[in-house]
Amino acid sequence: MRILGLDYGTNTTGVALSDPLGLTAQGLEIIRRVDPLNIKPTVNRIAEICDQYKVDKIVLGLPKNMNDTIGERAQVTLKFKTKLENKLKIPVDMWDERLTTVAAEHMLIDANVSRAKRKQVIDKVAAVIILQNYLDSNCVR
Repeated sequence: MRILGLDYGTNTTGVALSDPLGLTAQGLEIIRRVDPLNIKPTVNRIAEICDQYKVDKIVLGLPKNMNDTIGERAQVTLKFKTKLENKLKIPVDMWDERLTTVAAEHMLIDANVSRAKRKQVIDKVAAVIILQNYLDSNCVR
């Protein structure tokens, strides 16, 4: 079972993919938007990836507030979830992504990745963390 992990942001979407057994997550790419309000190219690219890798499920990071409430960014993400489900006809599970970007930043700093290079890959690493946490939680077994 292939699972796609997404870290959906205002300008970029980090993408990660599980191995066929659903045990490990690997970073795949970052989808960049020229117009933050036009998500159609992003949805279309995700559809291409799902077709290419025969994805069975999508895990989408939900950016909850630290006090466990749903803020504006999370509401935008929930609307994105609906658009994905309507277009792709693939189930989309939400996953609490609080502090994943912080964890990704620390991981890249520990690996001595320069600030400029961190900025280029942070969303993909965050998507890997979201997906790996989901896989480790036994949600797919």
